[in-house]
Amino acid sequence: MKIATGLEVLMNDSQLQKEFKGNVALLCHNASIDAHYGHAALRFKTLFGTRFVKLFGPQHGFSTDAQDNMIETAHVEHPFFKIPVYSLYSETRVPTDAMLDGIDHFFVDLQDVGCRMYTYIYTLTLLLEKCMDKDIEVIVLDRPNPLNGTTLEGNVLDPKYASFIGRHPIPVRHGMTLGELGNMHQRFWAGKSIKYRVIKMRHWDRSMFFEDTKLPWLLPSPNLARFESALTFPTTVLFEGTQLSEGRGTTQSLEIVGHPKIEPYALYEGHLKRALEKTGLEGVALRPITFLPTFQKHRDQVCGGFQIHVTDKKKFEPWRVGQWLMRELFYLMEGDFKWLQPPYEYDYVNLPIDIINGTDRLRHWVEQNESMEMLESFEDFEAYRHRFESIKLY
Repeated sequence: MKIATGLEVLMNDSQLQKEFKGNVALLCHNASIDAHYGHAALRFKTLFGTRFVKLFGPQHGFSTDAQDNMIETAHVEHPFFKIPVYSLYSETRVPTDAMLDGIDHFFVDLQDVGCRMYTYIYTLTLLLEKCMDKDIEVIVLDRPNPLNGTTLEGNVLDPKYASFIGRHPIPVRHGMTLGELGNMHQRFWAGKSIKYRVIKMRHWDRSMFFEDTKLPWLLPSPNLARFESALTFPTTVLFEGTQLSEGRGTTQSLEIVGHPKIEPYALYEGHLKRALEKTGLEGVALRPITFLPTFQKHRDQVCGGFQIHVTDKKKFEPWRVGQWLMRELFYLMEGDFKWLQPPYEYDYVNLPIDIINGTDRLRHWVEQNESMEMLESFEDFEAYRHRFESIKLY
């Protein structure tokens, strides 16, 4: 049966709509659409009329046009809707009292990518914390986890490395929808309950990847234009913590990695091809490429590198592939491989790679060239698994 997102469930249920009697606000972005490509804000204007009083945007903005970390967006009045659009990636990550004034129901409709390093889940949890002492109901219009809702992968965050790309003790592939993440926050981290509900999807199965849903994919952030980019995101996002390009400034961002000092064919034929076979990692192929970034790292410099092709998404383990490839390139590139230096996501002390990984142990694993078996020691999931099973909605 056709999957209906939380937005579509709301729009098609007149009885449900009657439960929201006061003023409403909407946190959304470019990918907040229905199955007919209608934007959530347009639907809200039709549904709530003058009671639709405020819009909010997450990182990358309401229009999803702001690039990269630490690129803030401004508060504006929308020229069509004639209501304020507040940025929650501006001088504040937390909505202020003034922003929340006059709101009875705060809807959240964001397409997440199922990876701990993606900030939209923390925009939600900061909103929940802010609303603890307010008479505001927070409602998530749920959407699919594009990496499926069953597979868990990667280390659990060490709280010492908490940041806006990792606030909570969850693994890299956390398996939750946005609504479920809100459930976990309320049950285990909030300390105080608020008015919170999830308008669930209909007919979504946890085993589904996004392409299995047959829903339209619109980029949820500027460099994830394709579903394939979301699949490889847990691999390539790791390279944001290095001086290697993760493909920003190309048409295949977050599917490729490279550097001006890499000769890709020599590295692939001379070492990486056989090394990948020895790891036992499945569902992935590396292809030697050259590319020219038009902005960000190595702008206007030809880079050699590799495209990560997912040949079997059910067997593909993106976090392991990324850690392995980083370790190999650290040694193959010798002194040309360098860690990116602070600041990163407003942390001026810790190395960006440690913030991204949520631990410094993985960096040490790379530097010490330890065996692949060491990766298994980072996966103490039991506490998380217990929580995960307790908050599932589907």
